[in-house]
Parts: sequence; structure tokens; C-alpha cells
Amino acid sequence: MAEGPEATAKPRRRGSRGLRLLSGLVGLLLLAGAAGGGLVIWTIGQLDAPGPLAAERAVVIPRGASAGVIAERLAAAGVIQSERLFLIGLAVAPGAPLRAGEYAFPAGATVRQAIAILRSGRTVQRRLTIPEGLTVAQILALLEAAEGLTGTVETVPAEGSLLPETWAYSWGDSRASLIRRMAEGMNRALTEAWAARAETLPLASPREALILASIIERETAVAEERAKVAGVFVNRLRRGMPLQSDPTVIYAASGGTGVLDRPLTRADLELDHPVNTYRTPGLPPLPIAAPGRASLMAAVRPAETDALYFVADGSGGHVFSRTLEEHNRAVARWRQIERERGLRSN
Repeated sequence: MAEGPEATAKPRRRGSRGLRLLSGLVGLLLLAGAAGGGLVIWTIGQLDAPGPLAAERAVVIPRGASAGVIAERLAAAGVIQSERLFLIGLAVAPGAPLRAGEYAFPAGATVRQAIAILRSGRTVQRRLTIPEGLTVAQILALLEAAEGLTGTVETVPAEGSLLPETWAYSWGDSRASLIRRMAEGMNRALTEAWAARAETLPLASPREALILASIIERETAVAEERAKVAGVFVNRLRRGMPLQSDPTVIYAASGGTGVLDRPLTRADLELDHPVNTYRTPGLPPLPIAAPGRASLMAAVRPAETDALYFVADGSGGHVFSRTLEEHNRAVARWRQIERERGLRSN
């Protein structure tokens, strides 16, 4: 019977067919052995004969499946040719129980190999990549669409509380368990970053570092710019200047989804929302996305810079400026690029 990491379910009634067949096969082998060993030797030899599988294939073995049901699944997937031979293999080579899960069988796998794979418990490791800068709503959508995960998310995690990385899981793992691992990962990453913070950092807590890191994550996709973007925001915090971060406005205007399918407007910048850093001084009260490790480190170890402003340069990066006059010229150049690309009408 296939076993899992938790209590197994009751076997299906159809599994009794497999047990009766297995008992019968053992009896036949004993009779054959009494009559002559040739048939037994030939049959056992078939356990090591290459199977029919032409290419590697994954098969899911459900919890509580009987040996007969497992044999049927393997035969249906083309892993083995004979269900009876598989059951004979179990009878003549007793060992650990067959375990539930998703298993990868190589091309030409023999019956003996198939049995060893199912006894090993080494299931297929699936991977789910959570990109940096996603909102919790976007992360939950990826979890919902991930094949093999089970269960529903009863409590929505806090914004910014899940670490964006590539996470391994096995077929049948719950979404709740993966969320717990992602939250634990963010807690560890934030603790490590906070321990490495600069002495003069104008942030009062790890949570403030998380909030700043989330803004940095959404402001730039250029790795080399993260620390400099952090330096600009730290300079503004020290001077009591509003952060005026467009991604915070996008978060507010999109209702927390983090996606806005249009350019920002002046009305958006004036939106009365606690996350809108054009209206709310200092850091917003919550993160606007899930920052990665690099943005966390940038937030706590910002670059030394005298820049107070930055704006897109049209190539994926930004132009950093010390004065408002310099910044206005850079903004004018960016507006011209937008008009040439048809992103703005004026």
C-alpha cells in the first residue's frame, strides 16, 4: 500500500483484487518451483528486463493506493508492460512499503527499478518561481495556478511578508505550507539584512527597512542602481522631503494589485491614500510589494550619494540629479521620449 508523510487513507475496494492476485501469483510461483525452477528463473529474470517506456515520465501515486492500483497506474502510463510481473516483483523482493507521491521513471525502467523508485520516497521536486516585486495578490494567483499544490489559502498574508525566490515543492503539498515557508524565508532574510545595516541608517525598525526595500524593488530592475535609489530615498528622509515614489501611487490607484494599465495622471498623484508618498510624508505604513534579498540589503546599506532625484532615462535605467533644476531637465527629456514612443499625448 502506498504510504505518505501523513496518515494514509483507507484503501479502495478495488485494491482487494490486487491482494488476491498477489496471493495467487505467489502460490503459482511456489507450484512452479516445485515442478521445476525454469519458469521461476525466467520470470525473475523479466524483473530486470528493460520496460516499454520510451522517455522519462512522471506518475502520481495517490495516498492509500493498493499494490494492484499502483500496478494499473504504471501500466496505463506505459512504465511497465505487465501488472502481474510488477506484483510478482513485490512478492519475491519484499522491502519498504511503496510510498505516495509523484515519481519520475527513466526510459526503459525495469520492474525492479520501478519498485525501488516507489520505495525510495524520492518524489519529483517541482519548482515555483516568485519574481521580486509582486504584490501578495499576484503571489497568491501564482500559487493558485501551480500544478500539484492542494488546499485553499484561508488567511491572506500581509503585504511584503513572502520572500520572492524559486521554491521547491512536491505534488500534494499544501499552499498553506508553502506560504509558511515563504514567510519564514522573508523573516530570515529581513533579520539578516537588519543585522548588517549601516550605523547611520535613518530607519527605526526592520519593518521600516522592509517598506523601503519594497519601494526600491518597484523603482528599478537594474541591480547596480538599487543602492543608489536607496541612497536618494534615505537623503530625502533625512531632509524631511516626501519620497514622491510613483510605484506607491500605482499601488494606491490600482487598489493594491500593483498593476495599472495606463500612465499615471495628476489626479493619481493627488489621490488621498496612506500609501501615496506624494501626499503622505515619510515612509508609507506598509510595503507595496515583496522585495528580494538584494533590495533588502540596498535598503539597509544605501549608497553614499548627494542625489535627491531620479527619473527614467528611456533605456531601463535612471538619471540621478542633485538639484531640482537638473532633475527638471532630465524629466523633460523623459517626457519627450514618452511622446516619441506614444506613451503620452502632451
